[in-house]
Amino acid sequence: MPNVLVTGGAGYIGAHACKALKAAGFTPVTYDNLSTGWRDAVKFGPLVEGELTDRATLDRTFAEHQPVAVMHFAALSLVGEAMSNPGKYWGNNVGGSLTLLEAMVAAGCGNLVFSSTCATYGEHDNVVLDEHTPQEPLNAYGASKRAVEDMIRDFANAYPLQSVIFRYFNVAGADPEAEVGEAHEPETHLIPVMLEAIQGKRDGLTIHGTDYDTSDGTCVRDYVHVCDLVDAHVLGLSWLLDGKGSRVFNLGTGRGFSVREVIDASRTVTNMEVPYTEGPRRAGDATKLVSGSTRAGEELGWEPKNSTLQQMIADAWRWHQGGGFAP
Repeated sequence: MPNVLVTGGAGYIGAHACKALKAAGFTPVTYDNLSTGWRDAVKFGPLVEGELTDRATLDRTFAEHQPVAVMHFAALSLVGEAMSNPGKYWGNNVGGSLTLLEAMVAAGCGNLVFSSTCATYGEHDNVVLDEHTPQEPLNAYGASKRAVEDMIRDFANAYPLQSVIFRYFNVAGADPEAEVGEAHEPETHLIPVMLEAIQGKRDGLTIHGTDYDTSDGTCVRDYVHVCDLVDAHVLGLSWLLDGKGSRVFNLGTGRGFSVREVIDASRTVTNMEVPYTEGPRRAGDATKLVSGSTRAGEELGWEPKNSTLQQMIADAWRWHQGGGFAP
């Protein structure tokens, strides 16, 4: 089976991508420093422990495994931390990606699927976002991802490199078979934080801001099931291997849900109350981020079949009830 190098393959999305790649007939080779990923999540192919900035280890990895493509998930992604420590994000996300691209070029690996983010768009009031929306990020996380997108295009102009760039909206849910799931330390994503609060693993959930210009005053986000998301990555890989060239795709459902709506849905799915308090806004948070793109469906044939709020919460709840990864 052909190998695909998966940076960040021990993390939430990367581990799900590895499972999807294995099912599609590829061998995922995880490249991860395990700083935020989990060794127990690497179940579908070999693990190489290494830093993205370690060119020597990357070169050895390309030489040993000869991947036909790279799926690049490895990145820091906490908005609050990006606001308080921007240098960490520029150094890790941009510096690491630069070293990876240089190693790809040296190894003659010319296919890249890149994990970007809708955070590159920033905030555009009352606008659904498509691939032509101006990119005006509000924080170093979004800005670093936009910079990597620019860097990929520059490399593609100079070398035989083609890429599929996916700009995600909010990823949620877990593998329905509960082999892998979402686990971060610290956990900051709304749905797992909410489920931990329900389980009594934390005091409660804090709603960050109740005075936004939305129907109920809380932020609105477009949620996509992680399994739908990684299905798009396999389709993107096929797009590249078929020689169709570079493309950018938004990955969202086109429907947004407020924080309060997510809380209400969790109450319905779990039949338990969600303990929460209300707090001030967090710096760097946009009011509303919703995809208006149909490009992934029209060109890749992608359909987010599992991305109902109820399904995402139910699959995440099953994973959390099973205990998650061993610390």
